[in-house]
Amino acid sequence: MEVLIKLNRLGCAVRLHKGAARRQGLHSASGGKDFPPISRLNVQQATVLWEQQFRQCGVPEPCLSSQYIMAHILGAKTMASLDPVIMTKELTDVQTHQFWELCSKRLARMPVQYVIEEWDFRDLTLKMRPPVFIPRPETEELVGLVLAGFQSRQDSRVPGLRCLELCCGSGAISLSLLHSLPQLSAVAVDRSPEAVNLTQENALRLGLQDRLEVRQLDLTVDRAVLLKECGPVNTLVSNPPYLFSQDMASLEPEILRFEDPAALDGGADGLQIIGHILTLAPHLLKNGGLLYLEVDPRHPPVIQQFVEKEKIGLQYLQTNNDITNRPRYCVLQRRGAED
Repeated sequence: MEVLIKLNRLGCAVRLHKGAARRQGLHSASGGKDFPPISRLNVQQATVLWEQQFRQCGVPEPCLSSQYIMAHILGAKTMASLDPVIMTKELTDVQTHQFWELCSKRLARMPVQYVIEEWDFRDLTLKMRPPVFIPRPETEELVGLVLAGFQSRQDSRVPGLRCLELCCGSGAISLSLLHSLPQLSAVAVDRSPEAVNLTQENALRLGLQDRLEVRQLDLTVDRAVLLKECGPVNTLVSNPPYLFSQDMASLEPEILRFEDPAALDGGADGLQIIGHILTLAPHLLKNGGLLYLEVDPRHPPVIQQFVEKEKIGLQYLQTNNDITNRPRYCVLQRRGAED
């Protein structure tokens, strides 16, 4: 009942609070949107209050957004992992201000991953911050596909395995592979200094920095450096920019406002960066080495036709579907003279 009363009073209370919010810098963070006045509530009340506000303002996944932020404030991953007794415990002044501040960022459509500055990727927790691309569940599936490839070829038992990740973002793919394969070393490459710095930070936090080399290179212009210093490798993997330029404008505000467009926009046909990777791969891979690409569902037949027509030294092996049964992953193999 107390929560309902507070929600009913929200309209007038917000007007009284906006002046104080501006002084605290929270109003600008929310993009000028109204948000609930800072008040002392227990965990459940505060979580419900902000869920209602997110819902009212059209923020996607309002319940999960509020819960993830509250769990983060309380030092947990999820609300389900907390003792039920915690739900009725009153927030401290510090916790209340932190919760309101972070929720105001979400109200401005900042992704939850950026709001709480971390996110789980497979069995790792990675640091996140804008504008570095946020890894999606599809990329977790890509890592699983790469690991299955290592195991099926028994590469996972071979010492001196080396992997190259192009367009690494936060380093999620490389770090997850390194965590799963102790004998693997990796090179992670990205054009963005923010991505390179974040990958290095994540490697250090996870204790994987000694097995990961991180390079700031633009594969569209630094081809000679890539070929000289980053190969040869057993496996090349990439989640490159693959969106069609015409589709960029239809993306959610969470993506358009905060994530690096260069990590998303693949040009008119979505193949601008993928084309560079395909021509580089035969020169970076050892003979028999595998290339794994995450792509748009429209790309696999185009990529297969390209490598078969141009005879660039790659054999198209297979297309794998993602969890929604869309063709998402291309697997190719280097074919040529023995190294």
